[in-house]
Amino acid sequence: MEHPGFFNRLGPYSLAEFAAHVGAVIADGSIGERRVVDIKPLSEAGPEDVSFFENKKYLDSLQTTKAGACLIAPAFADRLPSGTAALTTKTPYTAFATGLGLFYEPLDMQGDSIGGLISSSAKIASDAKIARGAIIGDEAVIGAGTRIAAGAVVGPRVVVGNNCQLGPNSTVTHAILGDRVILHSGVCIGQDGFGFALGRDGHAKIPQVGRVVIGDDVEIGANSTVDRGAMADTVIGSGTKIDNLVQIAHNVIIGRHCIIVAQSGIAGSAKLGDYVIMGAQSGVLGHVTVGDGAQIAGTAHVKADIAPGQRVGGTPAVPFVEWARQLAAIKRLGQRRD
Repeated sequence: MEHPGFFNRLGPYSLAEFAAHVGAVIADGSIGERRVVDIKPLSEAGPEDVSFFENKKYLDSLQTTKAGACLIAPAFADRLPSGTAALTTKTPYTAFATGLGLFYEPLDMQGDSIGGLISSSAKIASDAKIARGAIIGDEAVIGAGTRIAAGAVVGPRVVVGNNCQLGPNSTVTHAILGDRVILHSGVCIGQDGFGFALGRDGHAKIPQVGRVVIGDDVEIGANSTVDRGAMADTVIGSGTKIDNLVQIAHNVIIGRHCIIVAQSGIAGSAKLGDYVIMGAQSGVLGHVTVGDGAQIAGTAHVKADIAPGQRVGGTPAVPFVEWARQLAAIKRLGQRRD
């Protein structure tokens, strides 16, 4: 059965209605009645979807998109394919943020669970154990043998697999968890990603309408956080182990059996392959890819793609041997007496 999603879906709208709502201008007024049903990235949008373009990095995607319409600055409107209508605006990213709110309405996070703490519409396996004080939201699914500690919160439509353990005061929203997942105390899964369209008059919040998908046998340490995706999903592969105080941003994809040690951070849309190891207080910048089996030393910060099996250290991270030479050279300089 397909998951019903974590937002109420609204629409469809005519292009004229959509453009008026986000403050854009339809370049071809004769198509104002064309119907649009969703808003998606350039590479995923179809003829009934609206997309947006603002970053020149995605010019190739712009020229091949199949979107029915695109929010775009006037200077780039002539780059659109012939089948994509231009919705021109000086601030495409801000218009995109406004448009997302038009199609996606957040679920009521309180629902009917406030009175009795456990929603009457939740589906809970007969042998699952829910401690006193835990909250289970509407239409949530709790698998066989799962244990949920006092103070834990499972949001509406969240799926928790079999034989999972949710620690005290952990919070799970907008997420699907596999089997044998362990969340320690204070873990937060599925909150908003940090997304804003920056502007001189203030920063417009970008609705985060993706999910978190966690595979089997994943363990996440105390007070770690995993943001839900902006439009696509944040994914943690099966068997991955995450230490305390780790931040995983929106749209991050982590492979299978990775090890991520305490106080590390992974920025938005970064991708880690299988069996990657990140030492304590290390970081990976957004949109960077780390290959299978790569190792990142403690306190290292990765700013560019890392090849499979490569070992790196330092800030910015460089191959491990080069980093060791840098440290040795700095030590020698420090010991010189001029």
